[in-house]
Amino acid sequence: MTWLDLSGQGLTSVPSVPDDVTRLDLDRNRLTSVPALGSALEHLSLYANEISVVPPSLWRLTGLRVLNLATNSLTELPPGISALSSLHTLDLGHNRFPALPDELGDLAGLTKYLYVSDNRLTEFPSSLCRLGKLRYLGCTDNRIESLPDLSGLASLRELRLYHNELTALPESIGALGSLRELHLRGNRLRELPASIGALSELRQLDLRENSLVTLPASVAGLSKLDKLDLRWNKHFREPSWLRDFEEAGCMVLR
Repeated sequence: MTWLDLSGQGLTSVPSVPDDVTRLDLDRNRLTSVPALGSALEHLSLYANEISVVPPSLWRLTGLRVLNLATNSLTELPPGISALSSLHTLDLGHNRFPALPDELGDLAGLTKYLYVSDNRLTEFPSSLCRLGKLRYLGCTDNRIESLPDLSGLASLRELRLYHNELTALPESIGALGSLRELHLRGNRLRELPASIGALSELRQLDLRENSLVTLPASVAGLSKLDKLDLRWNKHFREPSWLRDFEEAGCMVLR
């Protein structure tokens, strides 16, 4: 891999990039647009610039495996992103997206990481539920009130949904059999579905800052859970089995 790092140089434009460059980092500059780039690129990072529009030319980089557009001024993601069939990592966080295109769900190669946190999403993009090989999904710090059927996300190991406006979880949460971490801090959850007890690989469950009254008894069957965070649920009534669960090895934070 030929790596060219031009991060933190105060650039407002980009000099000619050699055709053999496969990794290009342009983080923390003052770019307002995506420059013309060679087709050999596999890794492109434009983190923390001032980009407001994604040009169609970006979709010609079909060899891209990693794309970081986080911390810009983007409000719309064109459907042409579906052309990036080699992507396994995509960071769209800290922008101004009110919605994401349905075509995002066509990125079947997106396996490692998708981050759409700190945008202006009011609905969970249902197209993401077609990403059956994705292992990490960060969708925090938005305004999402409800979730669709999540069962298509069968490979997820970590799901972060904290600081949204969720009042309930769908029964389909129990279909995420590979999930190891579930982060739900700072929502409006009043209860959890019994199906959460089917998350047999779960290690961490963060339920801080919600409106939970109690937990379903099925949580007691999560034999691999080693951390359960229940802090700042003002009206929580501790179920009788919780202390035994704690003594069996799970760290419970109250």
